[in-house]
Amino acid sequence: MSAKNEGILFAEFKGNPPADAGLIRQVESEAALRLPEDYATWLQKMDGGQGFIGNAYLILWRVGELIKMNKAYAAAEFAPGLFLFGSDGGGEAFAFDTRSDANPIVSVPFIGMELKAVLFLAANFTAFLEELFEN
Repeated sequence: MSAKNEGILFAEFKGNPPADAGLIRQVESEAALRLPEDYATWLQKMDGGQGFIGNAYLILWRVGELIKMNKAYAAAEFAPGLFLFGSDGGGEAFAFDTRSDANPIVSVPFIGMELKAVLFLAANFTAFLEELFEN
């Protein structure tokens, strides 16, 4: 994604200051997973934030909150294999589906969180942001 495209994409999104690469690796170690490369790169530009991407509202959690939020929503218990990273500000959580090596982006309801309720959204984090912007 070019800097110009990022400027348009995040025009109404308030991002946090960049995450430290060491913290990203620490979270990966604690979670026993490797975050997708495009997401880890994005975290080093903006450590989460919230606002509109196109017409869609998006909350992306700070890297330091990821493990805490996954535990708070009991994602491992109710939707094993999903690693939550944010929400639509309403009833839907966004997650990486780690049951696949590709780690696609999916949504799952916070209430009634279970694997049969998972919806595929995009093949990767960059495509997820672009899809939100276009719809």
